Amino acid sequence: MKSVVIERPDELRLQDRECLQPAAGEVRVKVKYASICGSDVHIWHGHNPFARYPRVIGHEFFGVIDAVGGDVDKARTGERVVIDPVVSCGRCYPCSVGRPNVCRELQVIGVHRDGGFSEYALVPATNATPIPDSIPDRLASLVEPFTIAANIAAFLQPTLHDIALIYGAGPIGLTVLQVLKGVYGVKQVIVADRLEERLAMASDNGADAVLNNSDTPLAAQLNGVEPTLIIDAACHPSILAEAAMLASPAARIGLLGFSGAPCTITQQSLTSKELSLFTSRLNSHRFPQVIRWFEQKRVQPEKLVTHYLPLSQIEQAMTLFEQDPRTCCKIILQIE
Repeated sequence: MKSVVIERPDELRLQDRECLQPAAGEVRVKVKYASICGSDVHIWHGHNPFARYPRVIGHEFFGVIDAVGGDVDKARTGERVVIDPVVSCGRCYPCSVGRPNVCRELQVIGVHRDGGFSEYALVPATNATPIPDSIPDRLASLVEPFTIAANIAAFLQPTLHDIALIYGAGPIGLTVLQVLKGVYGVKQVIVADRLEERLAMASDNGADAVLNNSDTPLAAQLNGVEPTLIIDAACHPSILAEAAMLASPAARIGLLGFSGAPCTITQQSLTSKELSLFTSRLNSHRFPQVIRWFEQKRVQPEKLVTHYLPLSQIEQAMTLFEQDPRTCCKIILQIE
């Protein structure tokens, strides 16, 4: 089978590998479509502190179960499935309170263990979630990025009366936008970004207002509007302090970033307004919820897709995703 392997940072190979048999508790998935995420690029360049090499990357993927381990129901063979990349122990404190995404022994498929940029992938049977026929193959891999939005929304509890501000009109910012508008019915969602092309994507995805913050500070553009809900999907260390300054008293702020750079903020800027600060990593059992959203057409994943490319063009696809944010949003690899 052909697999995309990062041998070590900056060394990407499309290799022929042996097609493995599933062990107890596992299924083998014949992968049909997989989508590229920024974290895949980070692993490629050695910027993901959790990755171990060599690694088959890819944690957003869809396919069909074609073999099962000895203790897995054989009737699952032939199921169309999307893969939850969160592999947890089920025993530690986070797992016991429904937070497997921060399990003490967390493994992420495509990061700590081999992923889905491959013709076949082995995954725990419990991580292979059946998907209804109403969701087309070509869009199914996008369930995973929408679970990121579902997870932060579960903390923030948006309401239709919120005034929401999203930093970043990249793929994750746009999934959050769609969820706020299509699922929670938030009446006013503002999106800030430094690229006009990305702001145009945000408008197409339902933003009520878009602001270019490359030159003019947001405070000068909001004209006194105080967001009650702020989501950082841009992940720059300067954003949190600005968000606290812009926020309404009693607002909620959600962080989706993984920047290792230090951030300077005072306790006073948070406590004087009694702001609530939430962080979110991956997802905690959000796949069934997001699949329902897809079925009910509460979100429009097709609006995120700008390119389909074959697995054989993986290096071109990764480079395009990394270097052309003006025209590229989600790239989906065709593997079948």
